Amino acid sequence: MLIELRIRDYAVIDDLTLEVGPGLSALSGETGAGKSIIVGALSLLLGERASSDVVRAGADRALVEAVFDVSMHDGVKARIGELGVETEDGLLILRREVAAAGRNRAWINGSATTAGIVGELGRSLVDLHGQHEHQTLLRQETQRSILDAFAGAEGEAAAVAQAFDSLSSVEKRLSDLQDRRREIASRVDFLRFQLGELTDADLGPDEDVLLEEESRRLEHSEELLGEATRIHTTLYAGEGALTERLSEVERALARLKAWDASLEAPYEALKEAYHALAQVGRDLGDYAESVSHDPGRLTEIHERLDLLHTLMRKYGPSLSEVLESRERLAAELDELEGGEWDEGQLTAEVERQRGHLTELAARLTALRKEGAHELESAAEGLLPDLGLPGATFQVALETLPEIRSHGAENVEFLVSVNAGFAPTPLARVASGGELSRVMLALKAILARVDQVPTLVFDEIDAGIGGQVASLVAQKLKDVARYHQVFVVTHLPQIACRAGTHLFVKKSDESGLAATSINALTGEVRVQEIARMLGGDADSKRSQDHARELLEAG
Repeated sequence: MLIELRIRDYAVIDDLTLEVGPGLSALSGETGAGKSIIVGALSLLLGERASSDVVRAGADRALVEAVFDVSMHDGVKARIGELGVETEDGLLILRREVAAAGRNRAWINGSATTAGIVGELGRSLVDLHGQHEHQTLLRQETQRSILDAFAGAEGEAAAVAQAFDSLSSVEKRLSDLQDRRREIASRVDFLRFQLGELTDADLGPDEDVLLEEESRRLEHSEELLGEATRIHTTLYAGEGALTERLSEVERALARLKAWDASLEAPYEALKEAYHALAQVGRDLGDYAESVSHDPGRLTEIHERLDLLHTLMRKYGPSLSEVLESRERLAAELDELEGGEWDEGQLTAEVERQRGHLTELAARLTALRKEGAHELESAAEGLLPDLGLPGATFQVALETLPEIRSHGAENVEFLVSVNAGFAPTPLARVASGGELSRVMLALKAILARVDQVPTLVFDEIDAGIGGQVASLVAQKLKDVARYHQVFVVTHLPQIACRAGTHLFVKKSDESGLAATSINALTGEVRVQEIARMLGGDADSKRSQDHARELLEAG
Protein backbone atom coordinates (compact mmCIF):
# COMPACT_ATOMS: atom_id res chain seq x y z
CA MET A 1 0.00 0.00 0.00
CA LEU A 2 1.13 3.54 -0.80
CA ILE A 3 1.83 5.50 2.40
CA GLU A 4 3.41 8.70 1.15
CA LEU A 5 4.13 10.39 -2.16
CA ARG A 6 6.70 13.20 -2.41
CA ILE A 7 7.06 15.34 -5.52
CA ARG A 8 9.51 18.21 -5.94
CA ASP A 9 10.19 20.50 -8.90
CA TYR A 10 7.99 18.46 -11.25
CA ALA A 11 6.10 20.57 -13.85
CA VAL A 12 4.07 23.11 -11.82
CA ILE A 13 4.66 21.28 -8.54
CA ASP A 14 7.17 23.00 -6.29
CA ASP A 15 7.29 20.77 -3.23
CA LEU A 16 4.39 18.46 -2.43
CA THR A 17 4.01 15.66 0.12
CA LEU A 18 0.92 13.47 0.04
CA GLU A 19 0.21 11.19 2.99
CA VAL A 20 -2.46 8.62 2.24
CA GLY A 21 -4.24 5.70 3.84
CA PRO A 22 -6.33 2.71 2.80
CA GLY A 23 -9.71 2.75 1.08
CA LEU A 24 -10.98 5.23 -1.51
CA SER A 25 -9.27 8.60 -1.94
CA ALA A 26 -10.60 11.25 -4.32
CA LEU A 27 -8.55 14.05 -5.86
CA SER A 28 -10.52 17.05 -7.05
CA GLY A 29 -9.78 20.59 -8.11
CA GLU A 30 -10.22 23.06 -10.92
CA THR A 31 -9.26 22.02 -14.43
CA GLY A 32 -5.54 22.62 -14.88
CA ALA A 33 -4.81 22.63 -11.16
CA GLY A 34 -2.38 19.74 -11.54
CA LYS A 35 -4.38 16.64 -10.62
CA SER A 36 -3.22 14.65 -13.64
CA ILE A 37 0.30 16.03 -13.17
CA ILE A 38 0.41 14.24 -9.82
CA VAL A 39 -0.63 11.05 -11.59
CA GLY A 40 2.02 11.69 -14.24
CA ALA A 41 4.69 12.06 -11.57
CA LEU A 42 3.61 8.78 -10.02
CA SER A 43 3.87 7.10 -13.42
CA LEU A 44 7.65 7.74 -13.36
CA LEU A 45 7.83 5.18 -10.55
CA LEU A 46 5.97 2.72 -12.80
CA GLY A 47 8.58 2.82 -15.55
CA GLU A 48 7.34 5.77 -17.57
CA ARG A 49 10.05 7.29 -19.74
CA ALA A 50 11.51 10.40 -18.17
CA SER A 51 11.83 13.67 -20.10
CA SER A 52 13.74 16.73 -19.00
CA ASP A 53 10.66 18.75 -19.97
CA VAL A 54 9.01 17.78 -16.67
CA VAL A 55 11.66 19.61 -14.61
CA ARG A 56 10.16 22.76 -13.08
CA ALA A 57 11.41 26.01 -14.56
CA GLY A 58 14.56 27.19 -12.78
CA ALA A 59 15.23 23.81 -11.11
CA ASP A 60 18.14 21.45 -11.79
CA ARG A 61 16.15 18.26 -11.39
CA ALA A 62 12.76 16.85 -10.56
CA LEU A 63 12.20 14.33 -7.74
CA VAL A 64 9.46 11.73 -7.31
CA GLU A 65 9.54 9.45 -4.29
CA ALA A 66 6.98 7.00 -2.94
CA VAL A 67 6.92 5.06 0.32
CA PHE A 68 5.10 1.71 0.30
CA ASP A 69 4.20 -0.72 3.02
CA VAL A 70 5.11 -4.12 1.53
CA SER A 71 4.96 -6.14 4.73
CA MET A 72 1.99 -8.12 3.39
CA HIS A 73 3.35 -8.63 -0.13
CA ASP A 74 5.59 -11.69 -0.17
CA GLY A 75 6.27 -11.55 -3.92
CA VAL A 76 7.55 -7.97 -3.72
CA LYS A 77 9.66 -8.77 -0.66
CA ALA A 78 11.18 -11.76 -2.42
CA ARG A 79 12.08 -9.64 -5.44
CA ILE A 80 13.63 -6.97 -3.20
CA GLY A 81 15.69 -9.71 -1.56
CA GLU A 82 16.89 -10.93 -4.97
CA LEU A 83 18.12 -7.39 -5.64
CA GLY A 84 20.10 -7.41 -2.41
CA VAL A 85 18.13 -4.49 -0.96
CA GLU A 86 17.28 -4.40 2.72
CA THR A 87 13.93 -3.20 4.04
CA GLU A 88 13.18 -1.73 7.43
CA ASP A 89 9.79 -2.21 9.09
CA GLY A 90 8.38 -3.55 5.82
CA LEU A 91 8.84 -0.23 4.01
CA LEU A 92 9.92 0.18 0.41
CA ILE A 93 11.03 3.57 -0.92
CA LEU A 94 11.16 4.07 -4.67
CA ARG A 95 12.83 7.24 -5.93
CA ARG A 96 13.56 8.74 -9.34
CA GLU A 97 15.33 11.96 -10.24
CA VAL A 98 15.00 13.58 -13.66
CA ALA A 99 17.78 16.01 -14.52
CA ALA A 100 17.22 19.12 -16.59
CA ALA A 101 20.60 18.32 -18.09
CA GLY A 102 22.68 15.28 -17.41
CA ARG A 103 22.05 11.79 -16.15
CA ASN A 104 18.79 10.63 -14.55
CA ARG A 105 19.01 8.44 -11.45
CA ALA A 106 16.93 5.91 -9.53
CA TRP A 107 17.05 4.34 -6.05
CA ILE A 108 15.46 1.57 -4.02
CA ASN A 109 15.66 2.18 -0.28
CA GLY A 110 18.60 4.47 -0.85
CA SER A 111 20.50 1.98 -3.04
CA ALA A 112 21.22 3.13 -6.59
CA THR A 113 19.47 1.07 -9.27
CA THR A 114 17.96 1.44 -12.73
CA ALA A 115 14.71 3.04 -13.77
CA GLY A 116 13.68 -0.34 -15.16
CA ILE A 117 13.99 -2.04 -11.77
CA VAL A 118 12.09 0.79 -10.07
CA GLY A 119 9.39 0.46 -12.73
CA GLU A 120 9.19 -3.31 -12.25
CA LEU A 121 8.61 -2.95 -8.52
CA GLY A 122 6.30 0.04 -8.99
CA ARG A 123 4.03 -1.84 -11.41
CA SER A 124 3.71 -4.69 -8.94
CA LEU A 125 2.38 -2.20 -6.37
CA VAL A 126 0.37 0.31 -8.42
CA ASP A 127 -2.05 -0.22 -11.30
CA LEU A 128 -2.54 3.09 -13.10
CA HIS A 129 -5.42 3.89 -15.43
CA GLY A 130 -5.00 7.25 -17.10
CA GLN A 131 -7.60 9.38 -18.80
CA HIS A 132 -7.29 7.36 -21.98
CA GLU A 133 -6.13 4.13 -20.39
CA HIS A 134 -9.49 2.45 -20.92
CA GLN A 135 -8.72 2.42 -24.62
CA THR A 136 -6.32 -0.43 -23.90
CA LEU A 137 -9.42 -2.48 -23.18
CA LEU A 138 -9.98 -2.55 -26.94
CA ARG A 139 -6.84 -4.60 -27.47
CA GLN A 140 -7.27 -8.36 -27.52
CA GLU A 141 -4.08 -8.90 -25.52
CA THR A 142 -5.57 -6.77 -22.69
CA GLN A 143 -8.81 -8.72 -22.83
CA ARG A 144 -6.88 -11.98 -22.78
CA SER A 145 -4.89 -10.84 -19.73
CA ILE A 146 -8.10 -9.92 -17.91
CA LEU A 147 -9.63 -13.33 -18.61
CA ASP A 148 -6.45 -15.14 -17.51
CA ALA A 149 -6.29 -13.13 -14.29
CA PHE A 150 -9.94 -13.85 -13.53
CA ALA A 151 -9.59 -17.55 -14.38
CA GLY A 152 -6.44 -17.90 -12.26
CA ALA A 153 -4.62 -18.95 -15.42
CA GLU A 154 -1.73 -16.49 -15.40
CA GLY A 155 0.75 -19.18 -14.40
CA GLU A 156 -0.49 -21.48 -17.18
CA ALA A 157 -0.33 -18.61 -19.69
CA ALA A 158 3.26 -17.88 -18.70
CA ALA A 159 4.11 -21.59 -19.01
CA VAL A 160 2.59 -21.70 -22.51
CA ALA A 161 4.57 -18.61 -23.56
CA GLN A 162 7.79 -20.13 -22.23
CA ALA A 163 7.12 -23.48 -23.90
CA PHE A 164 6.29 -21.75 -27.18
CA ASP A 165 9.54 -19.78 -27.10
CA SER A 166 11.51 -22.94 -26.33
CA LEU A 167 9.80 -24.83 -29.16
CA SER A 168 10.39 -21.95 -31.58
CA SER A 169 14.08 -21.96 -30.72
CA VAL A 170 14.46 -25.70 -31.37
CA GLU A 171 12.38 -25.46 -34.56
CA LYS A 172 14.63 -22.69 -35.83
CA ARG A 173 17.73 -24.76 -35.13
CA LEU A 174 16.18 -27.68 -36.98
CA SER A 175 15.07 -25.48 -39.87
CA ASP A 176 18.52 -23.93 -40.15
CA LEU A 177 20.09 -27.39 -40.20
CA GLN A 178 17.63 -28.60 -42.83
CA ASP A 179 18.19 -25.50 -44.96
CA ARG A 180 21.89 -26.28 -44.87
CA ARG A 181 21.39 -29.96 -45.65
CA ARG A 182 22.25 -29.65 -49.36
CA GLU A 183 25.15 -27.35 -48.62
CA ILE A 184 26.37 -29.75 -45.95
CA ALA A 185 26.03 -32.75 -48.26
CA SER A 186 28.09 -31.01 -50.93
CA ARG A 187 30.68 -30.01 -48.35
CA VAL A 188 30.84 -33.56 -47.00
CA ASP A 189 31.49 -34.95 -50.49
CA PHE A 190 34.26 -32.45 -51.06
CA LEU A 191 35.81 -33.13 -47.65
CA ARG A 192 35.70 -36.85 -48.28
CA PHE A 193 37.51 -36.34 -51.59
CA GLN A 194 40.16 -34.13 -49.99
CA LEU A 195 40.63 -36.41 -47.01
CA GLY A 196 40.80 -39.45 -49.28
CA GLU A 197 43.48 -37.74 -51.35
CA LEU A 198 45.57 -36.99 -48.28
CA THR A 199 44.98 -40.38 -46.68
CA ASP A 200 45.93 -42.24 -49.85
CA ALA A 201 49.13 -40.23 -50.04
CA ASP A 202 50.20 -41.77 -46.72
CA LEU A 203 52.35 -38.79 -45.83
CA GLY A 204 55.13 -38.97 -43.29
CA PRO A 205 56.69 -36.15 -41.23
CA ASP A 206 59.61 -34.47 -43.06
CA GLU A 207 59.17 -36.91 -45.92
CA ASP A 208 59.89 -34.21 -48.49
CA VAL A 209 63.23 -33.35 -46.85
CA LEU A 210 64.30 -36.99 -46.69
CA LEU A 211 63.34 -37.61 -50.32
CA GLU A 212 65.18 -34.51 -51.50
CA GLU A 213 68.34 -35.78 -49.78
CA GLU A 214 67.98 -39.25 -51.30
CA SER A 215 67.34 -37.72 -54.70
CA ARG A 216 70.58 -35.71 -54.56
CA ARG A 217 72.53 -38.87 -53.61
CA LEU A 218 71.13 -40.86 -56.49
CA GLU A 219 71.60 -38.04 -58.99
CA HIS A 220 75.32 -37.82 -58.01
CA SER A 221 75.96 -41.47 -57.27
CA GLU A 222 78.80 -41.82 -59.78
CA GLU A 223 80.64 -38.80 -58.43
CA LEU A 224 80.04 -39.90 -54.84
CA LEU A 225 81.36 -43.42 -55.60
CA GLY A 226 84.44 -42.17 -57.48
CA GLU A 227 85.47 -39.56 -54.96
CA ALA A 228 84.83 -41.73 -51.95
CA THR A 229 86.94 -44.53 -53.50
CA ARG A 230 89.79 -42.13 -54.34
CA ILE A 231 89.82 -40.64 -50.85
CA HIS A 232 89.68 -44.11 -49.31
CA THR A 233 92.69 -45.16 -51.39
CA THR A 234 94.61 -41.99 -50.60
CA LEU A 235 94.02 -42.24 -46.89
CA TYR A 236 94.03 -45.94 -46.22
CA ALA A 237 94.17 -48.52 -49.00
CA GLY A 238 96.63 -47.38 -51.67
CA GLU A 239 100.37 -47.83 -51.94
CA GLY A 240 102.01 -45.03 -49.98
CA ALA A 241 98.67 -44.20 -48.37
CA LEU A 242 98.69 -41.36 -45.93
CA THR A 243 98.01 -43.62 -42.95
CA GLU A 244 100.96 -45.79 -43.95
CA ARG A 245 103.28 -42.76 -44.03
CA LEU A 246 101.89 -41.49 -40.71
CA SER A 247 102.61 -44.88 -39.20
CA GLU A 248 106.27 -44.49 -40.14
CA VAL A 249 106.34 -41.00 -38.61
CA GLU A 250 104.70 -42.36 -35.45
CA ARG A 251 107.38 -45.00 -35.02
CA ALA A 252 110.16 -42.42 -35.49
CA LEU A 253 108.62 -40.06 -32.96
CA ALA A 254 108.23 -42.93 -30.54
CA ARG A 255 112.03 -43.43 -30.61
CA LEU A 256 112.60 -39.72 -30.09
CA LYS A 257 110.31 -39.38 -27.06
CA ALA A 258 112.25 -42.16 -25.39
CA TRP A 259 115.18 -39.73 -25.28
CA ASP A 260 113.12 -36.60 -24.58
CA ALA A 261 109.95 -36.82 -22.52
CA SER A 262 108.79 -33.39 -23.78
CA LEU A 263 107.89 -35.10 -27.12
CA GLU A 264 105.13 -37.11 -25.40
CA ALA A 265 102.41 -34.65 -26.26
CA PRO A 266 103.25 -34.37 -29.98
CA TYR A 267 103.47 -38.14 -30.11
CA GLU A 268 100.01 -38.59 -28.60
CA ALA A 269 98.55 -35.98 -30.96
CA LEU A 270 100.10 -37.73 -33.97
CA LYS A 271 98.82 -41.06 -32.75
CA GLU A 272 95.24 -39.69 -32.44
CA ALA A 273 95.51 -38.14 -35.90
CA TYR A 274 96.64 -41.45 -37.33
CA HIS A 275 93.70 -43.33 -35.84
CA ALA A 276 91.24 -40.61 -36.93
CA LEU A 277 92.50 -40.65 -40.53
CA ALA A 278 92.49 -44.43 -40.53
CA GLN A 279 88.82 -44.41 -39.37
CA VAL A 280 87.91 -41.90 -42.06
CA GLY A 281 89.57 -44.10 -44.65
CA ARG A 282 87.70 -47.20 -43.48
CA ASP A 283 84.35 -45.29 -43.30
CA LEU A 284 84.76 -44.01 -46.86
CA GLY A 285 85.52 -47.52 -48.01
CA ASP A 286 82.30 -48.75 -46.41
CA TYR A 287 80.41 -45.77 -47.87
CA ALA A 288 81.74 -46.50 -51.38
CA GLU A 289 80.45 -50.03 -51.13
CA SER A 290 76.97 -48.71 -50.13
CA VAL A 291 76.65 -46.22 -52.96
CA SER A 292 74.25 -47.48 -55.56
CA HIS A 293 73.20 -46.17 -58.92
CA ASP A 294 69.46 -46.93 -59.23
CA PRO A 295 67.68 -44.97 -62.00
CA GLY A 296 64.37 -46.72 -61.17
CA ARG A 297 64.44 -45.55 -57.55
CA LEU A 298 65.32 -42.04 -58.69
CA THR A 299 62.23 -42.00 -60.90
CA GLU A 300 60.07 -43.12 -57.97
CA ILE A 301 61.45 -40.35 -55.79
CA HIS A 302 60.80 -37.70 -58.43
CA GLU A 303 57.23 -38.91 -58.85
CA ARG A 304 56.71 -38.93 -55.09
CA LEU A 305 58.14 -35.42 -54.76
CA ASP A 306 55.85 -34.20 -57.54
CA LEU A 307 52.91 -35.55 -55.57
CA LEU A 308 54.08 -33.90 -52.36
CA HIS A 309 54.58 -30.56 -54.10
CA THR A 310 51.11 -30.81 -55.63
CA LEU A 311 49.56 -31.44 -52.19
CA MET A 312 51.55 -28.58 -50.70
CA ARG A 313 50.22 -26.22 -53.34
CA LYS A 314 46.65 -27.29 -52.50
CA TYR A 315 46.73 -27.67 -48.73
CA GLY A 316 49.72 -25.73 -47.41
CA PRO A 317 53.10 -24.32 -48.34
CA SER A 318 54.84 -26.95 -46.19
CA LEU A 319 54.37 -30.64 -45.59
CA SER A 320 53.68 -30.03 -41.89
CA GLU A 321 50.80 -27.72 -42.85
CA VAL A 322 49.49 -30.36 -45.24
CA LEU A 323 49.41 -32.82 -42.36
CA GLU A 324 47.61 -30.23 -40.19
CA SER A 325 45.09 -29.75 -42.99
CA ARG A 326 44.45 -33.48 -43.01
CA GLU A 327 43.61 -33.43 -39.30
CA ARG A 328 41.45 -30.34 -39.68
CA LEU A 329 39.51 -31.80 -42.61
CA ALA A 330 38.97 -35.03 -40.69
CA ALA A 331 37.57 -33.11 -37.69
CA GLU A 332 35.23 -31.05 -39.87
CA LEU A 333 34.02 -34.17 -41.66
CA ASP A 334 33.28 -35.86 -38.33
CA GLU A 335 31.31 -32.83 -37.18
CA LEU A 336 29.25 -32.57 -40.36
CA GLU A 337 28.59 -36.28 -40.59
CA GLY A 338 27.47 -36.19 -36.98
CA GLY A 339 24.92 -33.58 -38.02
CA GLU A 340 22.65 -36.31 -39.33
CA TRP A 341 22.38 -37.59 -35.77
CA ASP A 342 21.93 -34.04 -34.49
CA GLU A 343 19.06 -33.59 -36.91
CA GLY A 344 17.44 -36.71 -35.57
CA GLN A 345 17.85 -35.47 -32.03
CA LEU A 346 16.44 -32.06 -32.93
CA THR A 347 13.47 -33.63 -34.71
CA ALA A 348 12.72 -35.75 -31.66
CA GLU A 349 13.12 -32.72 -29.39
CA VAL A 350 10.72 -30.68 -31.56
CA GLU A 351 8.11 -33.42 -31.28
CA ARG A 352 8.62 -33.70 -27.53
CA GLN A 353 8.34 -29.97 -26.96
CA ARG A 354 5.36 -29.68 -29.33
CA GLY A 355 3.57 -32.33 -27.32
CA HIS A 356 4.43 -30.50 -24.09
CA LEU A 357 3.15 -27.22 -25.53
CA THR A 358 -0.06 -28.90 -26.65
CA GLU A 359 -0.66 -30.25 -23.15
CA LEU A 360 -0.03 -26.85 -21.56
CA ALA A 361 -2.21 -25.05 -24.11
CA ALA A 362 -5.05 -27.52 -23.56
CA ARG A 363 -4.87 -26.91 -19.82
CA LEU A 364 -4.92 -23.14 -20.44
CA THR A 365 -7.86 -23.47 -22.84
CA ALA A 366 -9.86 -25.41 -20.26
CA LEU A 367 -9.27 -22.73 -17.63
CA ARG A 368 -10.18 -19.98 -20.11
CA LYS A 369 -13.42 -21.69 -21.12
CA GLU A 370 -14.46 -22.13 -17.50
CA GLY A 371 -13.38 -18.60 -16.63
CA ALA A 372 -15.14 -17.13 -19.68
CA HIS A 373 -18.54 -18.42 -18.53
CA GLU A 374 -18.00 -17.12 -15.00
CA LEU A 375 -16.72 -13.73 -16.26
CA GLU A 376 -19.73 -13.36 -18.53
CA SER A 377 -22.10 -13.97 -15.64
CA ALA A 378 -20.23 -11.65 -13.30
CA ALA A 379 -20.02 -8.81 -15.85
CA GLU A 380 -23.68 -9.05 -16.84
CA GLY A 381 -24.52 -8.92 -13.15
CA LEU A 382 -22.53 -5.70 -12.65
CA LEU A 383 -23.18 -3.71 -15.84
CA PRO A 384 -26.78 -2.84 -14.90
CA ASP A 385 -25.42 -1.42 -11.62
CA LEU A 386 -23.27 0.90 -13.74
CA GLY A 387 -26.13 2.35 -15.76
CA LEU A 388 -26.17 -0.26 -18.55
CA PRO A 389 -29.39 -2.17 -17.75
CA GLY A 390 -29.75 -3.84 -21.14
CA ALA A 391 -26.11 -4.71 -21.60
CA THR A 392 -24.88 -8.18 -22.44
CA PHE A 393 -21.28 -9.34 -22.19
CA GLN A 394 -19.68 -12.30 -23.91
CA VAL A 395 -16.18 -13.74 -24.04
CA ALA A 396 -15.44 -15.19 -27.46
CA LEU A 397 -12.71 -17.83 -27.74
CA GLU A 398 -11.58 -18.24 -31.34
CA THR A 399 -9.57 -21.41 -31.87
CA LEU A 400 -6.39 -20.77 -33.82
CA PRO A 401 -5.07 -23.05 -36.60
CA GLU A 402 -1.96 -23.59 -34.49
CA ILE A 403 -0.85 -22.79 -30.98
CA ARG A 404 0.80 -19.40 -30.52
CA SER A 405 2.73 -17.87 -27.66
CA HIS A 406 -0.53 -16.79 -25.99
CA GLY A 407 -2.24 -20.14 -26.36
CA ALA A 408 -4.54 -22.04 -28.71
CA GLU A 409 -7.16 -19.31 -29.05
CA ASN A 410 -7.74 -15.60 -29.37
CA VAL A 411 -9.81 -13.91 -26.69
CA GLU A 412 -12.22 -11.13 -27.52
CA PHE A 413 -14.83 -9.34 -25.43
CA LEU A 414 -18.21 -8.77 -27.09
CA VAL A 415 -20.68 -6.26 -25.68
CA SER A 416 -24.14 -5.05 -26.45
CA VAL A 417 -25.18 -1.97 -24.50
CA ASN A 418 -28.70 -1.96 -25.90
CA ALA A 419 -31.30 -4.65 -25.33
CA GLY A 420 -32.11 -6.72 -28.38
CA PHE A 421 -28.82 -6.05 -30.20
CA ALA A 422 -26.32 -8.81 -30.82
CA PRO A 423 -23.01 -8.42 -28.98
CA THR A 424 -20.20 -7.02 -31.10
CA PRO A 425 -16.52 -6.24 -30.38
CA LEU A 426 -16.01 -3.40 -27.91
CA ALA A 427 -14.31 -1.16 -30.46
CA ARG A 428 -17.45 -1.06 -32.62
CA VAL A 429 -20.12 -0.23 -30.10
CA ALA A 430 -18.77 1.40 -26.97
CA SER A 431 -18.44 5.09 -26.33
CA GLY A 432 -15.75 6.42 -24.04
CA GLY A 433 -18.15 6.51 -21.11
CA GLU A 434 -19.38 2.99 -21.80
CA LEU A 435 -15.82 1.73 -22.09
CA SER A 436 -14.99 3.32 -18.75
CA ARG A 437 -17.88 1.53 -17.13
CA VAL A 438 -17.04 -1.81 -18.73
CA MET A 439 -13.46 -1.44 -17.50
CA LEU A 440 -14.65 -0.51 -14.02
CA ALA A 441 -16.95 -3.52 -13.99
CA LEU A 442 -14.04 -5.77 -14.90
CA LYS A 443 -11.83 -4.13 -12.26
CA ALA A 444 -14.54 -4.67 -9.67
CA ILE A 445 -14.76 -8.34 -10.66
CA LEU A 446 -10.98 -8.74 -10.57
CA ALA A 447 -10.58 -6.87 -7.29
CA ARG A 448 -10.69 -10.00 -5.16
CA VAL A 449 -7.97 -11.80 -7.16
CA ASP A 450 -5.83 -8.84 -8.27
CA GLN A 451 -2.55 -8.82 -6.33
CA VAL A 452 -1.71 -5.16 -7.05
CA PRO A 453 -2.55 -3.30 -3.81
CA THR A 454 -3.04 0.21 -5.19
CA LEU A 455 -5.30 1.28 -8.07
CA VAL A 456 -5.21 4.76 -9.56
CA PHE A 457 -7.97 6.02 -11.87
CA ASP A 458 -7.38 9.32 -13.65
CA GLU A 459 -10.82 10.75 -14.63
CA ILE A 460 -12.45 7.37 -15.20
CA ASP A 461 -15.71 9.30 -14.84
CA ALA A 462 -15.28 11.07 -18.20
CA GLY A 463 -18.50 11.11 -20.21
CA ILE A 464 -20.85 10.11 -17.38
CA GLY A 465 -23.04 11.96 -14.89
CA GLY A 466 -26.26 11.86 -12.93
CA GLN A 467 -27.42 8.51 -11.62
CA VAL A 468 -24.71 6.69 -13.57
CA ALA A 469 -22.10 8.71 -11.70
CA SER A 470 -23.58 7.52 -8.41
CA LEU A 471 -23.47 3.94 -9.60
CA VAL A 472 -19.82 4.29 -10.67
CA ALA A 473 -19.00 5.89 -7.33
CA GLN A 474 -20.51 2.99 -5.44
CA LYS A 475 -18.60 0.49 -7.54
CA LEU A 476 -15.32 2.36 -6.87
CA LYS A 477 -16.12 2.16 -3.19
CA ASP A 478 -16.73 -1.57 -3.55
CA VAL A 479 -13.34 -2.02 -5.22
CA ALA A 480 -11.75 -0.03 -2.39
CA ARG A 481 -12.80 -2.78 0.03
CA TYR A 482 -9.98 -4.89 -1.42
CA HIS A 483 -7.56 -2.26 -2.71
CA GLN A 484 -6.24 1.17 -1.96
CA VAL A 485 -7.98 3.28 -4.64
CA PHE A 486 -7.18 6.80 -5.87
CA VAL A 487 -9.50 8.48 -8.32
CA VAL A 488 -9.03 11.85 -10.03
CA THR A 489 -12.56 13.11 -10.52
CA HIS A 490 -14.75 16.07 -11.40
CA LEU A 491 -17.92 14.36 -10.15
CA PRO A 492 -19.28 15.18 -6.68
CA GLN A 493 -21.03 11.79 -6.54
CA ILE A 494 -17.60 10.10 -6.55
CA ALA A 495 -15.84 12.61 -4.29
CA CYS A 496 -18.57 12.16 -1.67
CA ARG A 497 -18.02 8.41 -1.47
CA ALA A 498 -14.29 8.79 -0.78
CA GLY A 499 -12.96 8.16 2.69
CA THR A 500 -10.29 10.78 1.97
CA HIS A 501 -10.93 13.85 -0.13
CA LEU A 502 -7.82 15.62 -1.45
CA PHE A 503 -8.06 19.07 -3.00
CA VAL A 504 -5.51 20.08 -5.62
CA LYS A 505 -4.95 23.80 -6.09
CA LYS A 506 -2.70 25.85 -8.34
CA SER A 507 -1.51 29.29 -7.26
CA ASP A 508 1.12 31.83 -8.25
CA GLU A 509 4.20 32.17 -6.09
CA SER A 510 6.42 35.03 -7.06
CA GLY A 511 5.06 34.88 -10.60
CA LEU A 512 5.64 31.11 -10.92
CA ALA A 513 2.70 28.69 -10.83
CA ALA A 514 2.76 26.09 -8.05
CA THR A 515 0.44 23.18 -7.24
CA SER A 516 -0.46 22.24 -3.68
CA ILE A 517 -2.67 19.53 -2.19
CA ASN A 518 -4.68 19.42 1.02
CA ALA A 519 -7.02 16.98 2.69
CA LEU A 520 -10.56 18.38 2.99
CA THR A 521 -12.79 17.91 5.99
CA GLY A 522 -15.80 19.59 7.45
CA GLU A 523 -17.13 22.72 5.84
CA VAL A 524 -14.17 23.08 3.53
CA ARG A 525 -15.09 19.77 1.96
CA VAL A 526 -18.73 20.82 1.78
CA GLN A 527 -17.69 23.90 -0.18
CA GLU A 528 -15.63 21.83 -2.62
CA ILE A 529 -18.52 19.42 -3.21
CA ALA A 530 -20.78 22.43 -3.77
CA ARG A 531 -18.32 23.77 -6.35
CA MET A 532 -18.24 20.40 -8.10
CA LEU A 533 -22.06 20.42 -8.28
CA GLY A 534 -21.74 23.32 -10.67
CA GLY A 535 -23.69 25.92 -8.78
CA ASP A 536 -22.67 28.74 -6.49
CA ALA A 537 -20.33 27.10 -4.01
CA ASP A 538 -21.17 29.77 -1.43
CA SER A 539 -24.95 29.44 -1.74
CA LYS A 540 -26.88 27.69 0.98
CA ARG A 541 -28.75 25.59 -1.55
CA SER A 542 -25.55 24.23 -3.12
CA GLN A 543 -23.99 23.57 0.28
CA ASP A 544 -27.12 21.81 1.56
CA HIS A 545 -27.07 19.61 -1.52
CA ALA A 546 -23.40 18.91 -0.90
CA ARG A 547 -24.13 17.89 2.70
CA GLU A 548 -26.87 15.53 1.52
CA LEU A 549 -24.45 13.83 -0.85
CA LEU A 550 -21.80 13.53 1.84
CA GLU A 551 -24.28 12.06 4.31
CA ALA A 552 -25.55 9.61 1.69
CA GLY A 553 -21.98 8.59 0.78
